[in-house]
Amino acid sequence: MRRIANIPLKNVCILNYGAGNVKSVKNAFDRVGIDSHVSNEISAIRKASHIVLPGVGAFGAAMRRIQETIPLYELEEEVLTRGKPFLGICVGLQVLAEWGYEYGKHAGLGWLDNAEVHENTKEVQQPHIGWNNVSIIRDTPIFKGIESETDFYFVHSFILESVESEYVVGTTNYGINFPSVVQHQNVFGVQFHPEKSQRAGLKLIQNFTLVE
Repeated sequence: MRRIANIPLKNVCILNYGAGNVKSVKNAFDRVGIDSHVSNEISAIRKASHIVLPGVGAFGAAMRRIQETIPLYELEEEVLTRGKPFLGICVGLQVLAEWGYEYGKHAGLGWLDNAEVHENTKEVQQPHIGWNNVSIIRDTPIFKGIESETDFYFVHSFILESVESEYVVGTTNYGINFPSVVQHQNVFGVQFHPEKSQRAGLKLIQNFTLVE
């Protein structure tokens, strides 16, 4: 991946495939004074300085809608080739894996080598809903000014597994330690919902827009 020069700062494109939490993500960017818009148009993806993929729901259904509504060739050109910062939220993180096993086996985007998404089989109440701790184990710009061991808001039953260890920058325990923050060069992902995580979540969103 290489960095793109001379792109507008803080021009965030929020992709919308009907995942349900797009409006709240847009509201979070508005609260921190960041220019953002919801669009799947090729022109919007090209003009954006930063790209966000929100998500709630099941892996397979999300991937089907992503393939139907988002120009993936253009998205991969802007993110993987031109190096625009990208943030996947909740299911938006999970679909970065190569495979997901929710209601069958489904191919993901494959942006995180060897990663798979499986159900958390530990004997804990499912889904995992509410505030939980994120332990930062590796420096990442999206956590600048946020202390390790900060609580964020989670809603999920499936977790990222088999992901390359160097991609994992934060973990959370819910019966098992699982990756809750990942970074692979300019691609970031969080299992929790920063748009629902009050001050810390807004700080993370603001930090993301400062990534170049």
